[in-house]
Amino acid sequence: MGQLALARVSAGLRANRMRLPGILYGTAWKKGATAELVSTALRAGFRGIDTACQPKHYDEAGVGAGIASCAELGLTRSSLYLQTKFTPPSGQDPRRIPYDLTAPLRQQILASCARSLEHLRSDYLDCLILHSPLASGAQTLEAWHALEALVDQGAVKTLGLSNCYALDQLSQLHGAARIKPVVLQNRFYRDSGYDRELRAYCRSHQIVYQSFWTLTANPQLLAHPTIVNAAAQYRRTAAQVLFRYLTQRDVVPLTGTRSPQHMREDLAIFEFELTTEELESIDRLLQ
Repeated sequence: MGQLALARVSAGLRANRMRLPGILYGTAWKKGATAELVSTALRAGFRGIDTACQPKHYDEAGVGAGIASCAELGLTRSSLYLQTKFTPPSGQDPRRIPYDLTAPLRQQILASCARSLEHLRSDYLDCLILHSPLASGAQTLEAWHALEALVDQGAVKTLGLSNCYALDQLSQLHGAARIKPVVLQNRFYRDSGYDRELRAYCRSHQIVYQSFWTLTANPQLLAHPTIVNAAAQYRRTAAQVLFRYLTQRDVVPLTGTRSPQHMREDLAIFEFELTTEELESIDRLLQ
């Protein structure tokens, strides 16, 4: 499929016009290096960028600057997948909240989206993610209705949810939403059971599961003989094998590497394919 391989998406996602690359470049914790790293990632071949309107952990304006610095590549807006997040007040640095804390929740979300569009120098977002469920189901649904209004206005193409580790929270939101979530982005690690139930729900409800903290949280997987031996067989790294496994299991991983070499390696995961037996062997590691 090549470096620009698209995630396998259902007819339902295609109906939502979601063009999601098989791997995304994540921009959390890059601070002043964000613009340069985004530029490096785009020049390496990444076409999907994940960020957030959350100055505490992201330099969203730096993402926009990094994209703008690649003008000579001739990239069109439609060739890029830009995904950002509305972060509720509880996840913001109180000294740098990018919207009026005293405004109603709906206005906070509209202001955050407007700021994101300005930062990213775009007139639409491919996906806007609710960075985490709110304190109650009612508040989460209130926020979701505000996100739906942005889709209605054309400012946002699709919606998603992040940091949701309770199946009932996701299923309740999905059931009540007029515009269904098409992305769930979660930390991928052993303490959550690798979200086995959530990933199964996503597969059956046309939701793309995105994994972050995939390498950092899983040194035991990267060192396991099953993955090490597969890496040797394919002349790849253990990280490439884990990422490739996830893509073949309908997961879109995020990578936040600062290394140009690792960027190239991450994009090269679509140059090989694990066998059914190898996939099942890695499945057992996640039980």
